[in-house]
Order: sequence, then structure tokens, then C-alpha cells
Amino acid sequence: MNASTSTMSTNLQPHAIALLRLSLGVMALAHGLTKVFVFTLPGTVGYFESLGLPSFIAYLTILGEVGGGLALILGIYTRWISLAMIPLLLGATSVHLGNDWMFSNAGGGWEFPAFWTVALLVQAGLGGGSFTLSRGVS
Repeated sequence: MNASTSTMSTNLQPHAIALLRLSLGVMALAHGLTKVFVFTLPGTVGYFESLGLPSFIAYLTILGEVGGGLALILGIYTRWISLAMIPLLLGATSVHLGNDWMFSNAGGGWEFPAFWTVALLVQAGLGGGSFTLSRGVS
């Protein structure tokens, strides 16, 4: 690797990290808003209850997805938000374990939430990248 390649990699790295952060934030926000506007709050609560979970877990999940998604998009405490969202995705992974690997299977497989979990862990390790609101603490 020559000096110009090294400089280019160093200059692009914060933006690549930000792209991961924005992607994770948009996905989380979309999933949370889908639970509110498509499945509706009563529908989402009913689904969580059908899994044997207490209803408040549905509300916490929606709050985590919408709030966490917005925080990631804005770059607010990226490391902490990413870590806080991991239990949500581990829960989603466990819900889909019986549906086999591929997420295109009936009921959705566990590949997507498992990958999303790993991506959040990577984001927590990388921090917020560029264009964050909480500089130095992200």
C-alpha cells in the first residue's frame, strides 16, 4: 500500500462508518414504524403476546427501534445505542430460529436478524464515524 492509498483509506473510513450507522438507523426506524403504522400497536402487542411475551416487551421493542433508529441516524451515542439494540435483535433472532436459516422462508428465517446483531456489534466497536451530533462520545 502506498502513501496515497493509505491517506485515501484514512479519509474515507469515517464516512464508511457513518454509512453503516445510517443504514442501521434507517432499518431500525423502518421496522419500528412498521410495527406502529402497518401492524398497529394492538396488532404488534397481540403478536408478542402470541409468542408468550408480556405486552410491555412490544412497546419496549418499538421504542428501541424508533428511538434507537433515530439516535443512530443522528449519530447520538452510537456505541451505546448500538449495544442497547443488540438484545432486541437477539430476541428477533430467537423468534425466527425455528423457521430455518433463510429469511425468505415462511415466517422469516434467522439470517437477517443474526447479521443485523453482528452489524450492531461492529458499529459499537467502530463508533459513529462522520456527521454525528455527539462528537467524542459516539
